[in-house]
Amino acid sequence: MSTAVHTPTVAATRAELAAVLEQRDGDVVLVPTMGALHEGHASLVRRARERAGTDGSVVVSIFVNPLQFGPGEDLDRYPRTFDADLDVCGREGADVVFAPAVDEVYPDGVPTADATDRVTVDPGSLASQLEGAIRPGHFRGVLTVVAKLFGLVRPDAAIFGEKDYQQLVLIRRLVADLCYSGRRGPLEIIGAPTDRESDGLARSSRNRYLDDEERFRAAALSRVLYAARTDAEYGPTAALTAARAELRSATGVDLDYLEIRAADLSELPAEVPPGTRARALIAARVGGIRLIDNVALTLGVPATGGDN
Repeated sequence: MSTAVHTPTVAATRAELAAVLEQRDGDVVLVPTMGALHEGHASLVRRARERAGTDGSVVVSIFVNPLQFGPGEDLDRYPRTFDADLDVCGREGADVVFAPAVDEVYPDGVPTADATDRVTVDPGSLASQLEGAIRPGHFRGVLTVVAKLFGLVRPDAAIFGEKDYQQLVLIRRLVADLCYSGRRGPLEIIGAPTDRESDGLARSSRNRYLDDEERFRAAALSRVLYAARTDAEYGPTAALTAARAELRSATGVDLDYLEIRAADLSELPAEVPPGTRARALIAARVGGIRLIDNVALTLGVPATGGDN
């Protein structure tokens, strides 16, 4: 972890962001966040600093995007910890923090679900599966704000955590299908491994809402996924069976879904060639707090460990 601490330049408007970036040379690397930064976010900023090098710039966006929250979700409850977030960004070497107000990102107002006179990003059929089946419209909101950030920052690379794996897959599709590029060449999307607590729980801004008992129970999510990895050498059916067996031993975990998909999140056949890359994905509620996680699998060959 970096010991040098500086205060990043804060840009609150599009004009301020453009003025700051106009003065900078080298590659620009973006880390989009909604704030409430934890060690997982810090690892993304460190990865961005490495990618940008000494001549480039790291931009961290902090924006709680209302368009990706559905009715009854925790938009108002989502933690806002800007001063602490700024400290994390400075500690890890960010150069610029873009922290716009809602009307700066959506100057004509946040589009509603039935708005037909506003341009938003259609994320395609994958967005109605897995997370999208539970949270309709969520990925429309995610991809719309990411598209706006790409347009405003024009990064050469952007870092996203693999914990939100479906989001990562869809953002890569966005960049490929809509031909995004950075200031100096193709826009590179980098997936960073999930940062975990010592008991395996994926770090999340929502973990802070768990009490001690719920926090203990939440660790079951990673155990379920690693059970799938242990039996992945026998194929996707065996891996899913092992994961479900581990889930039955968990208490206080209300499952939304548990699936094994191909690495691009397409459906897998029962029999796959050895070496097929896949993902085990889980979403569940613990004490009313919704958590997601996933791990990488290589089907048909013995597990070799690793985080994602």
